[in-house]
Amino acid sequence: MGLDMYAFITRTPVSPVDFKAPEDSQEIAYWCKHPDLHGWMAGRYFEKGGNDPRFNCNTLRLDADDLDALEKAVNENSLPHTTGFFFGDSDPERIDEDREFILKAREALAAGYLVFYDSWW
Repeated sequence: MGLDMYAFITRTPVSPVDFKAPEDSQEIAYWCKHPDLHGWMAGRYFEKGGNDPRFNCNTLRLDADDLDALEKAVNENSLPHTTGFFFGDSDPERIDEDREFILKAREALAAGYLVFYDSWW
């Protein structure tokens, strides 16, 4: 058990938050127990109008501005320290994994896909 985190792409239009994953969704990234990244995603979720205080099994669409902000946070080592039941600890060595996701997500956006995040804990 733990914090499982996913990024997907889709061509189906979706709202900014709290939508059902479309049937055409394809996984482009997976993280296990990377709570600081999850905390960053939670912040974006609330900024975009999400209101589930648990931020568990909630979807979040990511756009180019989100990816720019995420890249800045990753590069500056400023993802928010986040804790939670079964979350584990974020490892600073995951920076390459985060950068790889950002690159894939940007490529997907350029190809006309929408990118979204989902998690379960």
